[in-house]
Amino acid sequence: MEHNTAVMTMKEETLIDAPVINQFPELPRGCEVTSLSMLLQHAGIQADKLTLAKEIKKNPETYKIENGKIHFGHPNDGFVGDMYSFDNPGLGVYHKPVKELAENYMPGSILDLTGSDFKDIKTHLSDGRPIWVITNTAYKKLSDEFFQTWHTPKGEIEITYKEHSVLVTGYDQEFMYFNDPLTGEKNKAASIQDFEEAWVQMERQAFTYLPH
Repeated sequence: MEHNTAVMTMKEETLIDAPVINQFPELPRGCEVTSLSMLLQHAGIQADKLTLAKEIKKNPETYKIENGKIHFGHPNDGFVGDMYSFDNPGLGVYHKPVKELAENYMPGSILDLTGSDFKDIKTHLSDGRPIWVITNTAYKKLSDEFFQTWHTPKGEIEITYKEHSVLVTGYDQEFMYFNDPLTGEKNKAASIQDFEEAWVQMERQAFTYLPH
């Protein structure tokens, strides 16, 4: 018997029809949970962005500046700051708490692609599953001026206030396509090279769900 270890091939191009949801007006900083809502809804799970916003792990650290140094929480330990209003300090959340929340909805079915090659992103898109990622609002590599050092209980990290999360829905020869919670735009396009460089700069954070 021929043993096929589910080899997935990468298509020349692909575009996935996934729900698009706007993070505004309720969640000015809620791009991560809004993109998660799109991913889960594509998987057939009705997960509302506001419910996810309540459920996402929160980081208890408060923003303070001491001796010219910014002290705040680490986004991999939970959502940092205020998700609901720009009037208060805040940033967002990285993949770890979002992936954990996704696993509550799809136990045993969430695949962490963080740290992987960009071609792995394309391979899973080829298989018809959109991918949650961390990028930035310019969708290209940012210069150093957009970053600042935070002192967190986990140590120093470089953060950018342009941090963003989208749901990647496809690609062709030139562009990556994604549903953007910032604008509510479906299958928005960005140059493949720019998009990849932005993703790599934000530490290759990504996850999707496994076929079921």
